[in-house]
Amino acid sequence: MNRSLARLLKIVLLIAALGLMLPASGALGAKPAQTSKQPTATGTGGAVATVDLDASQVGMQVLKNGGNAVDATVATAAALGVTEPYSCGIGGGGFMVVYDASEGRVSTIDSRETAPEDFAPNSFIDPDTGEPIPFDQRVTSGLGVGVPGTIRGWEQALGEFGSRPLSELLQPSIRLAARGFVVDQTYRQQTLDNLERFNDFTSTRETFLRDGQAPAVGSTFRNPDLAATYSRIADGGGSVFYSGRTARTIVDTVQDPPVADPERYVRPGLMTTTDLAGYRSLERAPTVSSYRGLQVYGMGPPSSGGSTVGEALNILEGYQMATLPREDALHYYLEASRFSFADRGEYLGDPAYVDVPLEGLLSDGFAADRRSLIMDKAAQSPVAPGDPCPY
Repeated sequence: MNRSLARLLKIVLLIAALGLMLPASGALGAKPAQTSKQPTATGTGGAVATVDLDASQVGMQVLKNGGNAVDATVATAAALGVTEPYSCGIGGGGFMVVYDASEGRVSTIDSRETAPEDFAPNSFIDPDTGEPIPFDQRVTSGLGVGVPGTIRGWEQALGEFGSRPLSELLQPSIRLAARGFVVDQTYRQQTLDNLERFNDFTSTRETFLRDGQAPAVGSTFRNPDLAATYSRIADGGGSVFYSGRTARTIVDTVQDPPVADPERYVRPGLMTTTDLAGYRSLERAPTVSSYRGLQVYGMGPPSSGGSTVGEALNILEGYQMATLPREDALHYYLEASRFSFADRGEYLGDPAYVDVPLEGLLSDGFAADRRSLIMDKAAQSPVAPGDPCPY
């Protein structure tokens, strides 16, 4: 087996599990910081916004070369897989909301990871104790790895809306991965946050660390293995990833995680090559709500984004936000978000397995019920979910 391919694909079990956490809001009653509202850039003809300059420039170049928004999105996502590998990448999945101005139509694509076919409702229960497996053991394991969907999502989006082939759109990221990018403090800190986990596995230690340490700010970070994998996908399409030796290497890694210390036990996963070969991205109906005369579209379940944002906006529509003092407007915004997130946690899930009361969650009546619970002071935490089912 090609050594670089094996090492790259063995990072899937960690990268698919990494995430970001939002900080808690400040103390109630504290004066919010005043920020400048001056634009940092202006222009016409298109814009790309990401957390990374290199990735944004990749997307802008696609637009300058005549590509459309979906072309730029895919190229930018591939670049983020290089420069933001802990939150983006082909080992995971995602959602895409597309507005086709020529038809006035909104479409959404679900390419999120799915559980392997052999995954059962009790797979995260320790058979020895009957208790849930601790989170840190679940997230750093083969058992916690889902069947990746990113590449299938890219292909579906380009097939329906794109004007450039995937092979062309991957070229900037192939060069970026091979030549490298300059490490900033954010990238170094994210690596430091996962230093212990990365050192636990031979593949991640060799790929992301330098002599067991995070790369220094200002140094150049290269990922030739990812460049090689992108090149194979560019040459052979997504089937190169979902079948053949690449798929077998992914499955071998998930089922037998490459721990650096043979005494360390890491739970093996259940993914098979059949799971990978059978993965399909899906087009789903978007959520639709209104806010002060505007239509708001979002991603429907299994995403919680569309319904959570829609419910919060429905709650806020009962306040004259434009004329409120800034502190009051922020208070209502935060409280509306807290109530909608409580309902998100209670009711949202995969519609293949969960009956999501979407109509009720996005109804004006339910929003009025939740709004009636918002007082001048913050509600006690945790906020209890409501009951959208009657609406």
